[in-house]
Amino acid sequence: MTTETLTGLLQQLDANKARYDRLDGYYAGENPLTFLAPEIRASLNNRLSRVSVNVPRLLVDSVAERLRITGFDGADLWPEWLANDLDQTSGIAHREALALGSSYAIVWAHPDGRPKVTVESAHQVSVLTDPGTRRVAAAVKRWETDRTTEAVLYLPDSITILRANQTGATTSGFQVVDELANPLGVVPVVPLRNGSRLLDDGISEMRDVLSLTDAVVKLTTDMLVSSEYTARPRRWATGVELEEREVLDEAGNPTGSTEAVNPFPETNRMLISEAPEAKFGQLPGSDLAGYEAGIGTLMRQISAVSGLPEHMLGIGGDNPTSADSIRASEAALTARAEARQAQFGRSWEQVAALMIAVRDGADPLQVSARVQWADPSTRSEAQQADATVKLFQSGLLPASYALRRLGYSENEIEQIRLARRSESLDTAGTDLAALIG
Repeated sequence: MTTETLTGLLQQLDANKARYDRLDGYYAGENPLTFLAPEIRASLNNRLSRVSVNVPRLLVDSVAERLRITGFDGADLWPEWLANDLDQTSGIAHREALALGSSYAIVWAHPDGRPKVTVESAHQVSVLTDPGTRRVAAAVKRWETDRTTEAVLYLPDSITILRANQTGATTSGFQVVDELANPLGVVPVVPLRNGSRLLDDGISEMRDVLSLTDAVVKLTTDMLVSSEYTARPRRWATGVELEEREVLDEAGNPTGSTEAVNPFPETNRMLISEAPEAKFGQLPGSDLAGYEAGIGTLMRQISAVSGLPEHMLGIGGDNPTSADSIRASEAALTARAEARQAQFGRSWEQVAALMIAVRDGADPLQVSARVQWADPSTRSEAQQADATVKLFQSGLLPASYALRRLGYSENEIEQIRLARRSESLDTAGTDLAALIG
C-alpha cells in the first residue's frame, strides 16, 4: 500500500465535500434565499420560509429519465446485468453523475464467482487517473459505521481493507485489516463523469442554472411578500379612536402598561363606528404583473442554457398540441441526453468488460462490448411502432433489432422469440412430444 496515494485520495474526498453538499441542497430544493436583503428578513421577524422553485432537479431528472440501457452488443451479459439490479441502479448512477458531476461503479465477485456490481456516490469514492493512459490508477472508498470509519484502497494488483476505530476519520488513524490480490490486473472502479471537455473533473448538469434559479426564487419570494403587504387591498378609517389594551409579559401576566391597538380586527368583514366624523375607505392593491414578467424572462434564460423546453418550465402558453411539436420543442434536451449517452456509454462498456472478466476469467482489456441505449426522444407509441414496422417490412431491419428499437429488453425479445416459435409449431400441427420421443 502506498501511503501517499491513500492520503491523496482521501484528501480529494474531503476537498469536494462542500461542493457536493451545496449541489445536494439544490437538488433537494433547499437552496438559500441568495438575493434576499437581510433588512427584509429582519422586517419579517425572520419568519419568511424558503420558497422552492426546483429547476435543478427538473433538469437532472429530465435528462436522466432519457438514459435507459437496453442491452449490449458483443457480450452475452444481460442475465448478470439484471442479477445485479443494474436495470434499476444504473439510472441512480446517471442521476448521481448528473447532479454531482461524478458517480462510480465497483466491480468484484460474489463468493460463488458471479460478477458483483455496486453503484457508488462521489461522496464516498474518489479516483486517481493516469494522465498518459486516462485509466484509473488507484481508487478509494470511505464510509462510516456507528463506531468506525471504513475504507478500501483499490490498486491494479491489490485490494487493501482499512479501518479507523473512530467516526469522522479523514486521512489518519487507518490500520490495515486485510489485503487481497487483484487478479483483474486493473482497478475495478469505473467513474461515470459528466463533462464535455478533456480536463473536466466532473461537472454538475445543474451548474448553469443555479444562479438563475436563485434569481427566480428571489422574485417569487418578493411576489409573495408583496401579495401579503401591498397586493391585498387595505382598508383605512379616520375619526375613530384607538382602543387601549393591557400589555402582557411572556407568561401572560399583566405588566401594568397599555398600548393603543386597532379597534377593527383584520377578520372583521364590516366596520361600524358611532362617531359621526368617522370615515372609511380602501386602498387599491398593487399589480403583481411585473413579477410574472420577470420570472418569465428568467425561465426563458434557463430554457436557453439548459435545453429544457418552455412547456416544462410552465411558460410559453399552452403545451404543444401534437407529438411532432413536442419532439421539436425538446430537440435541445434530446441532444443533451444523446451527448450524455456517449459519455456514460464508455464507462458502462468498461463495467461490462470487468463483469465478463470476473465471470469468464478473461483479460478486461481484451473484452469488447457495446452498450445499447433506448431512443431519448419523445415519441408516441403509435408513431414509433408505425415507423419501425415500415422499416421491418421493407427489409431494412431484422425483427430482433425492430423490437429493440421499440424499447423491448433482451429478456423480453427472447421471450417473444420463443412464443413465436411455439405458435408456429402449433399452427403447423407439430407434435412436440413425438419429436422429443
